[in-house]
Amino acid sequence: MEAYRRVDFDARISGARPAELVHLCYEHLVAALGTAIHADRSGDNGLKSRSLTRALTAITALHLGVTGDSGVAAALNQLYDAARRTVLDSAIAFDPAAMEALRADFAEIGQALLAHR
Repeated sequence: MEAYRRVDFDARISGARPAELVHLCYEHLVAALGTAIHADRSGDNGLKSRSLTRALTAITALHLGVTGDSGVAAALNQLYDAARRTVLDSAIAFDPAAMEALRADFAEIGQALLAHR
């Protein structure tokens, strides 16, 4: 399953425009958080750890894509910093409610990005 997901991810990155890459990172983050929540419920600590790592990777990619010093850039940096802290806190003491809220927030932002493409 992981191999298929990786091939799909690689294919979607190839030739993608910047807005598509941002949306792809949002999708990746939302999926990783969902998997972490599921893994926590089923007691699979290995999967939960891998999923949180994937979530951090997506947040890092999003954060690295922020350019400039406008108000929007500052707001995005603040959003991504807060998301990183939430994920890192849950790596120490998993908080399902915080993960659900973070997942819902990024899913909503991702849907809004799609609507404005």
